Formats: sequence, C-alpha cells, structure tokens
Amino acid sequence: MNYKRYLLEFGTGIDLHGEDVNEAAKRAVRDAITRVSMIGLRDILGFRNMKDLDEALMVDVTIAVPYPEKVTGEEVLKILPEGKRRITVVPGGLRFPTPANEENKDIHGVLVVNAAIVVMVDMDKVRM
Repeated sequence: MNYKRYLLEFGTGIDLHGEDVNEAAKRAVRDAITRVSMIGLRDILGFRNMKDLDEALMVDVTIAVPYPEKVTGEEVLKILPEGKRRITVVPGGLRFPTPANEENKDIHGVLVVNAAIVVMVDMDKVRM
C-alpha cells in the first residue's frame, strides 16, 4: 500500500447534557466530513466505479476527547460514508462543568470533542 494524503479536515462535536463521548465524537466526525466533497476524485484517478474508489481510500480519524477510554471506535467510524477506516483516540477536547454540575455531581457538564480527518489514496490502485 502506497498511501498519499489527499484531504485534511477538522471537526468539533459537543454533547451538552450527558457527557456521551461517543455521541460527541460522531458529531465531530460528521462536522468534519460535511464541509468537504471529493467530487470528481473517481474520474481524476481513473477508477471505473465507486467500489474501486472505496477500496483505494483510507480515512484516518484522530479523536481528542477528555475520556479516551470510553470511546468505542467502531461506533464512531460508522459515520464515515466510504473507504477503509481507522481511528486513533487521544486525550484532549474539553469538559466544561455547568453551574448545576458543581452543586450536584449527578448532573453532567458539557463535553467537547475534536476530530481530525485525513483521507488518503492508495496510489498502487490508481489506474492512470
């Protein structure tokens, strides 16, 4: 495999009430991919159909989250529409306590997750 970087995008996901790291991570990935379009990539690289393009793409996701051990990577990666997928989860993001959270530990704060998405193309599969 001879992957070359094609696209880089960032996203942010927020869970306002439940500190659900997976929901916030999915929102961060969705936020990143909704700002980009790979229109024409299939034609430019000489792929005959979407299946060929799907086989040549690798989408590398890095998630920065306050509780990395709670992230279910497979669940987060389901957001991606195409390509092979891999995920790295690192400490980061933000947990912001709300005033109610400071008084009552049963109430959750705001959780912010950041995502970096790198789309790569396997140049060994390009048919030009």
